[in-house]
Amino acid sequence: MTLVEICVDDVAGARIAEECGADRIELCADLLEGGITPSYGMVAGALEATSRVGVQILIRPRGGDFVYSPDEVRVMLTDIRLFAGLPRVGFVLSGLTASGSVDAVLLASLVEACGGAPVTFSRAFDSLSDQFSGLDTLASLGVSRVLTGGGPGTAEAGRDQLRALVAHAGDRITVLAGGSVRSPNVAALIAHTGVTEVHLRAMRPVGGRDRTSADEVRAVRAAVDAAGVDVAGVDVAGVDVAGVDVAGVDVAGVDAAGVDVAAVDAAAVDAAAGVADGGAA
Repeated sequence: MTLVEICVDDVAGARIAEECGADRIELCADLLEGGITPSYGMVAGALEATSRVGVQILIRPRGGDFVYSPDEVRVMLTDIRLFAGLPRVGFVLSGLTASGSVDAVLLASLVEACGGAPVTFSRAFDSLSDQFSGLDTLASLGVSRVLTGGGPGTAEAGRDQLRALVAHAGDRITVLAGGSVRSPNVAALIAHTGVTEVHLRAMRPVGGRDRTSADEVRAVRAAVDAAGVDVAGVDVAGVDVAGVDVAGVDVAGVDAAGVDVAAVDAAAVDAAAGVADGGAA
C-alpha cells in the first residue's frame, strides 16, 4: 500500500489521523504562516494520543522564506535536540541559500543533530530552480524524503515533474507528493507518478476554524488502498514502530525543563550558525 501522511496542527488532529488510517503525521503549529515548530507540549500530547503513527516534527522558527540567520539556526538546533530523544519522531527541515539552492552545509549540521531520526525536506524544495540537482544534494546528505508538488502549484499540476523526480530518485530518496492532494484525485496521482507516499492536510471548517476531517482521512486511505501500489516493507518512520514499546514510554513524564539547553554544544551551534551567515551572503 501507499503511505499516507496527514499534516496536523493539534492533538485532536493527530488522534483522528491515526484512528482513520494514516501512517504518519507531520506536526506543525500556525499553519496560517505555512507552519512553524510546534511546542514541546504539543509534541508530547500528540505522542500520548497516538501509538502507531510516525510523528514528523516541523523545525521552522518562523514563516516566510527559507534563508536562515545565525540566531535562527541556533533556535532550530536547540529544538531538534530537545525533541530528538522522543519515541517515533522524525524531523521536517528546510534551508536555502540566498541564491535559491539547497544550503548543503547548513542541512548537514541539522541532519547530524537529528541523530539518525528520519528527515523530510519541506516544500522549500519547490522553490528550487533545479529540482533534480537539489534531489541529488538531499540524497547525498542522508535526507529520507522530500515533500514536493513538482513545483510551487498543486501536485496535480506538477504530476509530470513528480513522475520525473520519482524516476530520478530511484531508491536513494523518497518523493512525498503534496499540494492539494485529496480523496478524489489521489488515486490518479499515484497511478501517473508512481509515488509511494502522499501528504495532505485533510482539513474541513468546523466551529470557526479548520480541523482535521475524519471523513477525508478515511476517504484518502480508501482511495490509496484501492490504487494498489505495493510498498510493503517500507519503514514508516525510519524505525521499527511495531517493535517500539510506546506504552512503556512515559511521554508525559519527560521533563522538558530537565533538558539542559545550556548544555547544547555551543561550538557546534556557533559553527552551524556561521554557516548560515555564509549561506545568506
